[in-house]
Amino acid sequence: MVPARHLIAGSPPPSGPSLRTTMIASAAAVGAVATGSLTMLLPGETTAPTAVADEAPALGSLSASTAAMLHNPTTHAVGTLAPVSLDGFTAADQHLTMLGKATDIAARIAEAHQKEAQVNALVARGGLDSWIAQALQVLDLPQNLAPGVKKIIMAESGGNPRAINLTDSNARRGTPSQGLMQTIPTTFRHYVAPELAHKPITDPVANITAGVRYMVENYGINTLAAGGRSNAAGSYIGY
Repeated sequence: MVPARHLIAGSPPPSGPSLRTTMIASAAAVGAVATGSLTMLLPGETTAPTAVADEAPALGSLSASTAAMLHNPTTHAVGTLAPVSLDGFTAADQHLTMLGKATDIAARIAEAHQKEAQVNALVARGGLDSWIAQALQVLDLPQNLAPGVKKIIMAESGGNPRAINLTDSNARRGTPSQGLMQTIPTTFRHYVAPELAHKPITDPVANITAGVRYMVENYGINTLAAGGRSNAAGSYIGY
């Protein structure tokens, strides 16, 4: 048998429950975990339990309920555990949600800046792609419509902003189709973007805005995206 520490030789064993025994029983009753001191009870011991590691913490460092139990072992521990508040978790969830939204907004802004930079690059180079990009920008339409618009332009005028059709029915009526998208004067005046109404019919960007708006209103944006109308054989049909 391992001799107990802190006992004077020859002293009688304690007749009642020790302070440590009371602490262990109280801790077990409420499911507490002791820190700083571990008391080990050996089977069959009649003397005081063996203390391992440090001594128990001072009463001043214990909670009020635990100190009360130490002073009065009959004190009940029921109802001494405070409920856990979930407000902190709710606030954390809200904070994470706000961070997620902020990240989405930042990503959209970055994407918009990238698209604007691409349009500016096209404009700087000039030419047909530049005119199409500017027209879609004026109309606040997505730039992914550009391939369809370009297909229509190439079929209508071959990309020549000063092209004039002198052989079709409109020409015979004295209102020839003109410009990149081959609009007649009345159609151009009706459909041109208002901010470009002062431009001539052969102005590349103004002509495209008129042709695009006419196409969307009469045939739908899907037809514009597809590059105009086509017959059963897949051949382009003028609008």
